[in-house]
Amino acid sequence: MTQEDIRDIKTLLNAPKKIVIVPHKNPDGDALGATLALEHFLKKQHHDAVVISPNDYPDFLKWLPNESNILKYDSQLDTCNTLINEAQIIFTLDFNALNRAGDMASALESSSAVKIMIDHHQQPDDYAQYVYSDVNMSSTCEMVYHFITSLDDKNLIDEKIATCLYTGIMTDTGSFRFPSTTSDTLRVAAFLMDCGANHAEIHNQIFDTNSYDRMQLLGQALSNLKVIPESRTAYISLSQEELQEHNFKKGDTEGFVNYALSLNDVVFAAIFIEDRQQEIIKISLRSKGSFSVNEFARAHFDGGGHINAAGGKSETNLKSTIDKFISILPSYNKALNND
Repeated sequence: MTQEDIRDIKTLLNAPKKIVIVPHKNPDGDALGATLALEHFLKKQHHDAVVISPNDYPDFLKWLPNESNILKYDSQLDTCNTLINEAQIIFTLDFNALNRAGDMASALESSSAVKIMIDHHQQPDDYAQYVYSDVNMSSTCEMVYHFITSLDDKNLIDEKIATCLYTGIMTDTGSFRFPSTTSDTLRVAAFLMDCGANHAEIHNQIFDTNSYDRMQLLGQALSNLKVIPESRTAYISLSQEELQEHNFKKGDTEGFVNYALSLNDVVFAAIFIEDRQQEIIKISLRSKGSFSVNEFARAHFDGGGHINAAGGKSETNLKSTIDKFISILPSYNKALNND
């Protein structure tokens, strides 16, 4: 984002505006943390700001400050469409292609509002008048911090904003262990702690509050774990029956793929989750080193993301999807074994 863009946005925000803030479908900690932090910030400047999520999200994120004010597009369609139509500014956070907003995409595309994108994923689409895109950032929450700072409003970051931003940074960096964590990331995190973000409490809310059913589902996932040594790859699968047997709730499989990636000599991991309601297989991909799961997902599974973390989907059944995945791997063996 250029200095001219910053000046333009400052001018846009000089007077109260009707503003809609949107995360991607199935929002995670970074998406919700970023949108809620921006909502708090804009409301402190007397804007009429609201977060509209394409759909619901896991219970472990429902403690975030002012989370209860978030509107859900899929269940509050008329209200949300009215707000989108009346919006003067629309922020899209943690995604860079409108189809990532699910059923909201057409409403967002047809809106005449000024669109501002803040995102750290690769290959952004060209739909926003103002684009803050940086694939080297740890998280969109870190970018929102820098966005607020660039507006000369760092002094407005209070405990609520800090808590939301810290949550997104912590979740998207895997508690600061992923390669995307830089010294700047840690300095931002330290500043947010100084503003009131409680690291221990946030970590507890996100990672240390598990149901018995989720732990049983994790056991099932680990029992389904397979390794393909020649490709330095491991994968997990979960069928609809297995999900139902363990009373699956949205978010229960968060982080499961990382168990596969943690195996010795594995540099590429995947999890395949059957979703009969949407008639798809949801796919999460993770890697170590320079192997790009973003490119792999884009090439084979209608997805994308980051170099070391991406997602995709398949419209065939679970077995066929896994068979396809296994059949593709040999063509990547050289890259996987040279990493």
